Amino acid sequence: MHARIVSTTLLLVLPFTVSAALAEGGRDGRLTDDIVRAVGTHPQLTIFDDVKAQVQDGVVTLTGKVTADYKRQDVGRIVGRMEGVRQLRNQIGVLPASPFDDELRYRASRAIYTNPAFWSYASMARPPIHVIVENGHVTLTGVVASDGERALARSLATGLGEVSVTSELRTEAVPAGSGSHRASVNPR
Repeated sequence: MHARIVSTTLLLVLPFTVSAALAEGGRDGRLTDDIVRAVGTHPQLTIFDDVKAQVQDGVVTLTGKVTADYKRQDVGRIVGRMEGVRQLRNQIGVLPASPFDDELRYRASRAIYTNPAFWSYASMARPPIHVIVENGHVTLTGVVASDGERALARSLATGLGEVSVTSELRTEAVPAGSGSHRASVNPR
């Protein structure tokens, strides 16, 4: 008899738990979309900045690197005020000021965006390939259309005086994480 009561209770509770989890996932997905829109149109973020957001149960974790502290603070302020944000963890790093890194950013971005394969991206208001340089280490982030473009971008950013080149470029076919909602909020 006791086992029947427990199993009946589980059968009654389980649909509500699944329903609540689906609703929470839907809220997280909408919040992620809202963050992408809001941060993606930030006028001061450039191809030299990289911001990512992860949302789980209304807790937003911002990561990435930006070239100035005011950008980190602005993004945190914008996201923190959004409806549905229960808690904000602003873990965006600020890249050190360095004339060498600045020059390397410009060289790498010129090499990529002046290549005919990337002219269509270069003509976009918010180009999708981001060049993050920290202490001579180049990291490419963002989204490209194919594995070939990913390899070409990495190749073009190599041999410019950098210490290393890492490609974190994703193709459009790659889904964002599972279990929580993740998004790169790089301006496009």
